[in-house]
Amino acid sequence: MRHAESETQRPLPNAAGWRFAIVVARFNQAITGRLREGAEAALKEAGVAAGDVEVYDVPGAFELPQAARAAAELGQFDAIVCLGCVIRGATPHFEYICSSVAHGIQDASGETGVPMAFGVLTTDTWEQAEERVPDGRPNKGFEAAAAALEMAALFRRVRAGARR
Repeated sequence: MRHAESETQRPLPNAAGWRFAIVVARFNQAITGRLREGAEAALKEAGVAAGDVEVYDVPGAFELPQAARAAAELGQFDAIVCLGCVIRGATPHFEYICSSVAHGIQDASGETGVPMAFGVLTTDTWEQAEERVPDGRPNKGFEAAAAALEMAALFRRVRAGARR
């Protein structure tokens, strides 16, 4: 079994009562909407109530870090799932956007102390993006939410240990 296959079979933590934000880009919405569905399915499977999930739509992937940081600064969320889709074009724009988004999300998470999952597809073609949003656990939105759940659980354990 490949590593990716074993990760999709890993049980999700029980996150009933935990709060999550999903920040999703509207650009390439046919793909990002499916990422959102996958993320919501993972959170539901983990016992997170629909009322404990706040969804923030942003224009594109570039705006994800800004919105994720704003959500984290509210102090209400155990983790944030960032979802977007950037498809390579004929100019270097792809590299700039992908790098900025990845670094921005990482910086926002580190500076706010709130785990943020990177669910941004960076593909060469539309077809590659479509392949990454099937129904069920192989959906990259599901995988991003699963990572957010795991990190939220880890942060809870670390913070509980720090208080003793």
